[in-house]
Amino acid sequence: MLWVEQPVGVGYTQGVPNITNEIELSQEFAGFYKQFATTFGLENRKVYLTGESYAGYYVPYIADEFIKQEDDIYFNLAGIAVNDPILGDSTLAQQVTVVPYLDYWANVFSLNASFTASIHERADQCNYTSYYNTYLSFPPPPAPFPVLPDPFASDFASNSEYPTCDLFDAVYAAAVAVNPCFNIYHILDTCPFLWNQLGIVNQGDYQPPGAQVYFNRTDVQAAINAPVGTNWMQCTDKNVFGGATNNQSLRDRSLGPAADGTLTRVIEATNNTIIGAGNLDFLLPTNGTLMALQNITWNGQQGFQAYPATEFYTPYHPEYNDGALAGAGYLGLWGSERGLTFYQVQLAGHELPQYAPGAAYRVMELLLGRIKSFGDAGDFTTQEGNFTGSMPIYKPARAQQALH
Repeated sequence: MLWVEQPVGVGYTQGVPNITNEIELSQEFAGFYKQFATTFGLENRKVYLTGESYAGYYVPYIADEFIKQEDDIYFNLAGIAVNDPILGDSTLAQQVTVVPYLDYWANVFSLNASFTASIHERADQCNYTSYYNTYLSFPPPPAPFPVLPDPFASDFASNSEYPTCDLFDAVYAAAVAVNPCFNIYHILDTCPFLWNQLGIVNQGDYQPPGAQVYFNRTDVQAAINAPVGTNWMQCTDKNVFGGATNNQSLRDRSLGPAADGTLTRVIEATNNTIIGAGNLDFLLPTNGTLMALQNITWNGQQGFQAYPATEFYTPYHPEYNDGALAGAGYLGLWGSERGLTFYQVQLAGHELPQYAPGAAYRVMELLLGRIKSFGDAGDFTTQEGNFTGSMPIYKPARAQQALH
């Protein structure tokens, strides 16, 4: 398994960012990977690409570049998996879906009746309610979905600091007023903020006074052969898409891979594409991802023809480490059509493998072809045993320690 920090400008990477879009990013990555594979003798291997969040852009574009290389010695792409991704239009991903998301988790948000009524009125006014009901359907209406207006260009709502059609930020502000420690990545979090050893990036991250970011410890940097003295950041403060002139006003110029055919080409080339979501993710809600998929055509049809509603099974297993517990049983839903598998995990947030490591491990097993589907009710392929019957789930030594 190879973990790569990219593009240039993030983490421990060396060099100066010089790209402006995903095409340039994917070409740089392919060049790096070929050199890496040559250096360490990794030619003639199947390659699987995985990622999370903005990797919804990175992974499909990189995968598409691998396909274009037509070189199985270095770029024998066998499948991709991304979770909680941004795939296309952020208005569909966040604005259109935020009020239904609020309704579904109303008992968690606990917002008052007047705000809830107001936000529903604005959703109706901005055409989000009818859009959601029309286009998040299975099968979807044929042909590309109409593009909605820029929500930030709308007039400001009365008694609000946000434009009328920027519902996402309005709901977020209301959530923070009720729960000051509201976490957009995992909506069940409440105060106090948890300590994040990777440093402060977003609201919800906390670092005690005097604490050091783990990857900025010189002993850690030396141990992993990273450049000692690097100021490692979980999210860089550099503009990695500023181009050769480091233009701070530039952003990634590429369309989402669901909007320009990139994701379609990857699905059809691999017939092994897995996309998932944690249902506690407010930043990129599950139905926003589904709506992006319903708006694309792959292998002869548009979208999923039936809602992905089969139960997702995660095997029972022994637990050896209280610091990394993983749920088991039926943890979510899934469906697979024409080379694309979609899944959702009910009690996972944006960083899905962190919150549901057993489910994430099952994703890797499916990606690698070790199981046929998420409906397989057998053990993990790397761990066999009767973990739901008479055998103890925990190691005896661990159980004895618990008794003490």
